[in-house]
Parts: sequence; structure tokens; C-alpha cells
Amino acid sequence: MKILIADAMSGEAVEILKSKGLSVDVKTDLKKEELAAIIGEYDALIVRSATKVTRDIIAKADKLKVIGRAGIGVDNVDVEAATEKGIVVMNTPQGNALAAAEHTLALMFAVARKIALADATMKQGKWEKKLLMGVEVYDKTLGVIGIGNIGMIVAEKAVALGMKVIAYDLFVAREVAAAKGIELVDLDTLLAKSDFIAVHVPMVKETKNLIEKNALAKTKKGVVILNVARGGIVNEQDLYDALMSGQVSGAGLDVFEQEPPPKDYPLVLSDKVVCTPHLGASTKEAQGKVAIDIANQIVDFALNGVIKNSVNAPPVSIEILRQLSPYLTLSERLGKFIAQVTDFAIVEVEIEYLGAISEVETKILTQGIMRSILSAQLDGINYVNAPIVAKTRGIRIKEIKEKDHDDYTSLLGIRLIGEKAQNVAYGTLLGKKQPRLVKVNKISVDADLTENMLFLYTHDKPGIIGGLGTALAKKSINIGAMYFGRESLGGLSMSLLDVDAHIGDDLLVELRAMANVIDVKRLNLT
Repeated sequence: MKILIADAMSGEAVEILKSKGLSVDVKTDLKKEELAAIIGEYDALIVRSATKVTRDIIAKADKLKVIGRAGIGVDNVDVEAATEKGIVVMNTPQGNALAAAEHTLALMFAVARKIALADATMKQGKWEKKLLMGVEVYDKTLGVIGIGNIGMIVAEKAVALGMKVIAYDLFVAREVAAAKGIELVDLDTLLAKSDFIAVHVPMVKETKNLIEKNALAKTKKGVVILNVARGGIVNEQDLYDALMSGQVSGAGLDVFEQEPPPKDYPLVLSDKVVCTPHLGASTKEAQGKVAIDIANQIVDFALNGVIKNSVNAPPVSIEILRQLSPYLTLSERLGKFIAQVTDFAIVEVEIEYLGAISEVETKILTQGIMRSILSAQLDGINYVNAPIVAKTRGIRIKEIKEKDHDDYTSLLGIRLIGEKAQNVAYGTLLGKKQPRLVKVNKISVDADLTENMLFLYTHDKPGIIGGLGTALAKKSINIGAMYFGRESLGGLSMSLLDVDAHIGDDLLVELRAMANVIDVKRLNLT
């Protein structure tokens, strides 16, 4: 196997690969055109965060079998394009969690005590002691949005500092959080009560601009915003405006929507902001560990055909993966669907395998389902750790298997159960390959599960279809297909639209305000 390392990596990681007889080229700082020109020669590619593995690059990677990301985030890799081409994408979800958590706390202290400004003025020969009054973090409230690997470490260490910690996360059982001294709340409560807010969710369409002007308006006046997750989760213009108005007193930012940000960027130049150039994972310990981890995973893949910590393939041999492929697609898309239409905390996931699907390797399907569900809120979830993460968060997993079904050759059901509510969706395969949604709760439907979809619960009244068509037409959004179902005449109705473009926040607000609309969800099932 011929391997290209496109970003700086520890010598120990390179030696691990070479010691197993693998051919390794280290070529860093390649321009996009340079990478595209040579990628066709390689079987494996290893990157950190600097190299962007785009769809165009992947299109030229005719021999590529695996992409290894030394780190947790894979937003610099077009996972969808890799999956379409049968390329496994691996990451190292645990290696840099502590480093990122410590960096969050470092920024919190730096903002609270005005460390950066104090240092800068001292270097200018000034002694601004009276102007640099800080605040203590003890007895303050820290709101953590997303308590996955990194967010949980931040929360635990903040508790140890004597802070009150509240968190918003749909995939942690209340008793599990309470055992660690964390109170689970809804997002609006977190915004209103927090003195400091730390963002630790993945960057997906649902979390882009999660913290924007409307959210900031709900915060306590003088709140501090911390982002060591991904740029774009916090709307930078809205944050700057809130800093200028005094609604936000300070911010600690390690990530930006454009990296590096533009020169003379007002947010970076603000005295109220402490900025670092994406250093969350930049410790010697973290970088060494993730490099060694990805090297060992590539070795295992090359020599034994074992897939570990993949974000798009289960930990099985390539041959078994081919056999399971249609069922994996169904299970993962159905898992994403039910997770994205659910907005209550989950305590149990019940999975029904009915008919022929009950006779395949359902353990792997269950891992894929849990990965899809948990990834809606958490970063770094893969096939291996998904069941473990669910268990640590107090989420029970139950499987039901029956070899026969009266209506379908294979039927998969996923039920998400909360303390006071539940949602269930059923799906099957059309022609043994195409995932198909056939039922949501009590409503029967016959719908493709595609990339961009719009889901609505409405009252079964005239005018819904016309209103939807008009609203989407105003935004020049074409409808590829429309699917409908209802519980009963005049009762609860469901609409599912396959749309050709992303649904913006403004359109969601407009649709939710329409007569007889109960709820609207924007779905991405890839």
C-alpha cells in the first residue's frame, strides 16, 4: 500500500507505517492543484486539518481506499463523496479531547481576567491596573452546549472549579448528568441563565449559526461566549454586534468561519475578544497521540482489512461490508430521519428487525443506527464508540427480531423513547437497494429518503399543499417529490418534501407561521 501524508505528522507515526513495510511519502503544504495531480498514485491519504480533501480531489483518487484524519473533526473531508466512491474515512475521536477542553478553560480564564489586553498594554509600557478589573469564575454559571467527549471534560473541570454547570444535550440521561454535577436544561434556559457559554457541538447544517442575534438576545447581559468547536456555529457578525452593544461582555474564540480570518477583521481586533489560531488540539501530547492512533489504524486496515474509527463504514471486513451495504444505507438514513424529527431527550432506543433483515449481522446495523442518532448532536461518534457513548449517557438499546412479516420482505423500525414522549419510524428496501420510509408513528407513507428534505406535521386541512408550494417558489426552491399521509380525515397529517436546495432559517420561520402547521423540520439524511 502506498500512503501519502499531506500534513505535518510526528516522526513516530511515520516510522510505525514504514516498519510494517508500507510505502510512505510525506508531502505537506500542497496546493489543491498539486494534490489533485498526484492523489491518483496513492492507496491511502493521511491529513490533519489543513488539507482540504474535496469532491474534486476524491474524483481523481482512483486508487484511494482510505482517508485517515488525525483528529476528531472531518469537516475538511468530503465524506459523502468518499462514501460514494467506496473510500473509508477514519478519524481519531479520543486523542485531542483533553487538549480542546483545557483550551476552552484557558480562554475562559483569559477573558474573565483580561489576560491578553493586560499583556498587550504591559508590553506598550502601560500600567492599566484600574481599567483591567476582571471577574471570578467561582460560583458563576457555565452553560455547555453539547456534552460529548470535549464538552463533558469541560463541564467536569468547571464543577471542580466551583462553577454551577448547566448543559443542553438531547443525548444524555438526566441522572447521568446529575451524577457529574451537571443540570440538563433546554437551550433557552441555558442562554438565559449562563454567565459563560461554551459551544461543543459538531458543525452540521442544524448547528450552523446556532448562536446568532436571536439567541444572543436571550442571554444574560454581559455573558461571555467561548467557541473551541467549529467556526460558523457562532455567527461572527452577530457576536460582534452583541459585543459592541454590551449584551456580550467578552468572547474567547479559537475557530472562525474563514480560517485564517481576513486581515483587520473587527472581531479579531476587538479588545473584548481573546483569539487563538485554531489551537484547541495543538498540544505535543494530543498531536502525538492522534498521529500514532491514525498510523496504527491505517496499518490495521492495510494488513488485516480491519476498519476502525470510521465515520462512514463499520468495523468489519470489506467483504462483509459489501453484503451489508443496502441494509446499512437503510438503517443509517432511517436513524438520521428519526433523530432529526425528535426534539426530546432520549432514554431508550428500540430497534425492530422484521423479516429477512433479522437474519443479517444486526449488531453492525445497530451500531450504524446509534451512530446516526447520536451524531445529530455529538461530534466524534463512530460505529465502535456509539453503543458505548449511549451507555455512558444512560440510553438503553433494545433489539427486537422476528423472521417473518406479513407485508414486507424486510422491515426496520426505530423507536426513540423519552421520559414523556416517543417517536417511531419504519423503513424498508425498494428493489433490495433503495431505502424507503413507510410509516412515522401512526401515519403510513411511501417516501424516498433523500439528501435535503422538509418534514411537516400539520392539521389535515385544505391549503397546506398550496401554501408550501408558494412559500418554496418564492425562494426559488424546486420540489423534487412530495409525500403525504394522515392519521384520519381532518386529523394529524404529515408532509415530506424532497427539495433541491437547502432550506434557510427564514423560510423555516415562515412555514411554521402558516395556518394549520404544527411543526416543521429541516432534514439532511446524507
